[in-house]
Amino acid sequence: MRLSEFWLAISDEFGEAYGRVLTSDLVLEEVGGLTATQAIKAGVPVRAIWIALCRATDVPPERWYGVGQRQPKK
Repeated sequence: MRLSEFWLAISDEFGEAYGRVLTSDLVLEEVGGLTATQAIKAGVPVRAIWIALCRATDVPPERWYGVGQRQPKK
């Protein structure tokens, strides 16, 4: 997962405004007790951050994968 795909997934799942609040305020134990924003800056793989965020916010597992993918160009 690329960083741009991470932010697209955040926006798709939580909405842009709430997603930004979650990524800056919610502490994720799975990534060392950091917020998503801190984990990104610390070099944690964004896929791991995304999965940790999904688990922490009870996103159903069927929505953990494939989000943030852009539609293929025609």
